[in-house]
Amino acid sequence: MADCLFCMIANHEIPSEIVYEDDKICVYRDIAPQAPVHVLMIPKKHIESLDDVTEDDKELLGYMMLKVHEMVELLGIENGYRVVSNNGEDAQQTVKHIHLHILGGRPFGWPPG
Repeated sequence: MADCLFCMIANHEIPSEIVYEDDKICVYRDIAPQAPVHVLMIPKKHIESLDDVTEDDKELLGYMMLKVHEMVELLGIENGYRVVSNNGEDAQQTVKHIHLHILGGRPFGWPPG
């Protein structure tokens, strides 16, 4: 999508600190980190939210979930991590492009938010 911030990052139209990329996903450091390690994993396919996922997307979303552990190892996160996906206004989804936050490097409290 031409005006999507995350699509522009994935297309290298906006500079970002990319830590991993392949033909399906892009993983880059969050510009406002909430933990010592905080990256975003986005699919290169534009999907606005979890509400817009279709049967055709299940392989891509499964691929993303399988890549989480690889990213945790790549980033050197030890002793646990948190994976977050915000969906919709009340959940503070500010960019309408599905993404996973991968956070680590410190203890997290519960409940979140």
